[in-house]
Amino acid sequence: MASLPIRRTGRNQTLMNPTREFEDIYDRMGQLMNFAFGLTPAALADMPWVPLADLSETDDAYIVRVELPGVNKDQVDVQLQGGELVITGEIPEDSGQEGGRRHRSTRRAGRFEFRAYLPGDVNPEGVTGQLSDGVLTVTVPKSEAAKPRKIEITG
Repeated sequence: MASLPIRRTGRNQTLMNPTREFEDIYDRMGQLMNFAFGLTPAALADMPWVPLADLSETDDAYIVRVELPGVNKDQVDVQLQGGELVITGEIPEDSGQEGGRRHRSTRRAGRFEFRAYLPGDVNPEGVTGQLSDGVLTVTVPKSEAAKPRKIEITG
């Protein structure tokens, strides 16, 4: 059985969580990079964040699945502009519990924006979107010209 490393600080011995240590280093490196490129916290607050998403393709359509936990369909806008799919919205900042103190917050809030160029011709009239269990699924059907065809070989 593997044991976790122990950090000895004065009289107390505490278990180290390697994952937590990497998260802290990652956060500090992000702050350093933002400072190096002149991005202040105020400027970062105005920039939209990008939700996690998957883009896949079937014979008939392109399918985009975007993770938007806690978002209602009224908070999301989906547009198809030429060959680019644009999903935008805003998650309101949680005010927290009344009378309580927040010790750590890692959930995303504020404006979000996901953009993806679709690699082929699409049928904009048939685009559908469904929000279920915190995942937005957008199906963009291909145009007839973009669908693969079976070629009969003779001879």
